[in-house]
Amino acid sequence: MVFAPTTPLNDGREIPVIGFGVWQVPDDVVVDATLKALEVGYRHIDTAYLYLNERGVGEALQRSGLDRDDIWVTTKVWNTDQGYDETLRAFDKSTGLLGIDEVDLYLIHWPTPDRDLYVDSWKALIHLREEGRARSIGVSNFHESHLNRIIDETGVIPAMNQIELHPWLPQTQVRAVNERLGIRTEAWSPLGSGRLIDDPVIGEVAAKHGRSAAQVMVRWSLQLGNVVLPKSVTPARIEQNIDVFDFELDDADMAAIATLDCGKRTGPNPDEFNEA
Repeated sequence: MVFAPTTPLNDGREIPVIGFGVWQVPDDVVVDATLKALEVGYRHIDTAYLYLNERGVGEALQRSGLDRDDIWVTTKVWNTDQGYDETLRAFDKSTGLLGIDEVDLYLIHWPTPDRDLYVDSWKALIHLREEGRARSIGVSNFHESHLNRIIDETGVIPAMNQIELHPWLPQTQVRAVNERLGIRTEAWSPLGSGRLIDDPVIGEVAAKHGRSAAQVMVRWSLQLGNVVLPKSVTPARIEQNIDVFDFELDDADMAAIATLDCGKRTGPNPDEFNEA
């Protein structure tokens, strides 16, 4: 069994550097997948109201037999639930589905700037943290302008900014902003939604180390200083994706992977995404 080390957040808490992502995992599949992840050592689960699998994640937490405080649970408020009161109600819905009283990290899923409600949602998250119901709070898919606005209007800096991040999109600028502000960067879609698995550059590095392409990309992201959220429903891959702490990519490996940076996204641009 492999356990991921933890890294500090700006609020003094520690988060495991690898989490189990469950985006696009149906509720009836997520139970067994999450139980497998917990069985092989994951202690960090990342879900969201949008994923429609919070109930299944909650069932897995209860069936695992693990102490609640030993598992880091993240969820997120969706775009249509933004606003102060709406976000508080959304939090209650999510914790009800999860079957827990508190979450370890609550995030605003997207800024959706045309709605112009993310500051109000951020104020609701601050309230939830003050109540102790959201132990840490942060954002997802925020760019510098979005971060500056919520900080300027509330004085509260997010603990986390979860963003799309993989070798095609290493997010150098956003990572630099996060670092300057003391915000931890978390990588969603670290394998490029699976589109980078067959990349020849990644394959060459993987062959050099006797590892899978997915393991190389998870390791690469960790060495950039990120928290990483690989996703799979295949038991062997779930286990492989956390087994990345007994090898290291050298400077030549990191330079080779850096050549893949082309700015290509697998998801929308946060400056333009305003959908329900």
